[in-house]
Amino acid sequence: MGRKEKKRVEKKEKEKEKKKEKKIMDERRRGGEGAGKAMIALVIGTLVYYHCAYRNSTLLSLLSDVFIVLLCSLAILGLLFRQMNIQVPVDPLEWQISEDTANAIVAWLANTVGAAESVLRVAATGHDKRLFLKVTLSLYLFSAIGRFALGITVAYAGLCFFCLYTFAESSQSIRSALAWLFGRTNDISE
Repeated sequence: MGRKEKKRVEKKEKEKEKKKEKKIMDERRRGGEGAGKAMIALVIGTLVYYHCAYRNSTLLSLLSDVFIVLLCSLAILGLLFRQMNIQVPVDPLEWQISEDTANAIVAWLANTVGAAESVLRVAATGHDKRLFLKVTLSLYLFSAIGRFALGITVAYAGLCFFCLYTFAESSQSIRSALAWLFGRTNDISE
């Protein structure tokens, strides 16, 4: 093997190592995002739960409280900036969403409601016995849970479990521990 061929092989190995390191860094970065989103959702859910369950307030009063706090915060910041002679241009177009984004949100909502309605319609016909039993048992379980706890408490518990699941999925060490616990032999990093 000549010197040029050795350099070429070494260069390929270095490129493979760089790709592998980049893949690991991307995986770590994505894992951090999932954990951060889970924590933000948990904090927001905790605040909503506190407002609705402990203060016995409605969701409408929660939204109005949030808007009042935002309005007061922006007013105070505006007064501070005016006192410090800092000009902050506020462009109202930055606060608007595009028509495509609004259409995408409405389409997602319509698809979600349509899918749920479709599943319930198929279950109601009775042709698919397994689906009928799943839907019936799920609705009975939700009814039984609803008798023991408030709806907001059940929703908050579901949010906590979802955040825990998201955090576990985003954490490499937890995923590898779960793979070891359940006896999976596939490589987690792939």
